[in-house]
Amino acid sequence: MTGNRIALDTNEAIAVLNDSGNAGQWVTAYAAVHLPVTVVGELRFGAMNSRRAGENRQRVEALVACCTVLEVNVTTADVYATVRLGLKQAGKPIPENDVWIAALCIQHGLPLASADEHFAHVSGLELVKR
Repeated sequence: MTGNRIALDTNEAIAVLNDSGNAGQWVTAYAAVHLPVTVVGELRFGAMNSRRAGENRQRVEALVACCTVLEVNVTTADVYATVRLGLKQAGKPIPENDVWIAALCIQHGLPLASADEHFAHVSGLELVKR
């Protein structure tokens, strides 16, 4: 564990929601858990697109209520542009939403918990594996 704060990528937030691999217990070791607003959008979409939309939406909202949501602003846009350009120049593009997630984590100095290996290509982003 690095520090007392962490941000969750969508796959780790889903793992927490489902307590996959004891993710629910793992995340309680952190004093502050953050969700990039992009992750909130992806979670809400997934809930709305599921067979149990109402139940899943309630679960997502309960998680969101326990976390600090990181919102996008002009500073985030500057970090995003730098991250995206660096990835382009390195020939290592990643999904667009993940660039925003990485930018928010870098902006706020937060490590990101994610199962996605492509985040390793983002300069200045600290990754945490569960």
